[in-house]
Amino acid sequence: MKRGSTLFLRMAVFLIGTPVLALAIFGLTWLPKNPANPDYAYMLYPIVIGMYVSAIPFFVALYQAFKLLSHIDKNQAFSELSVIALKNIKICAMTISGLYLVILPFVFLIAELDDAPGLVIIGMVPVFASMVIAVFAAVLQRLLKEAIDIKSENDLTV
Repeated sequence: MKRGSTLFLRMAVFLIGTPVLALAIFGLTWLPKNPANPDYAYMLYPIVIGMYVSAIPFFVALYQAFKLLSHIDKNQAFSELSVIALKNIKICAMTISGLYLVILPFVFLIAELDDAPGLVIIGMVPVFASMVIAVFAAVLQRLLKEAIDIKSENDLTV
């Protein structure tokens, strides 16, 4: 397969990671210093810490996506390396979901104090989005593993 065939996907992965990196560098350092309501600014610290910690598995998952795309470029899409990359993406997505589940009670407290029930729904978006990614990666991992097994069976019979 030509190297440029996954160029669009590589650019998409890069464009996904760039705003998250910018938010981690600039946005999350600005938020605790300038809270909307200084009376309960101390509740922002666990949320900001959780967001910083969740950036680690996010970038690990992006790296694994790059590795998966490089396996596809090298005609190794149906290999154990691709299954391992999908497994790592699944684990990272579940980790992100778990971290945001831990953050959610603090978001609920802020929403209750600020009388903003929509904030809880916004706080649940990362949990469900990362769970969808985890389920999708798990399904792809299983399908790829089955395809590899079928390919190895066919190689043995021929």
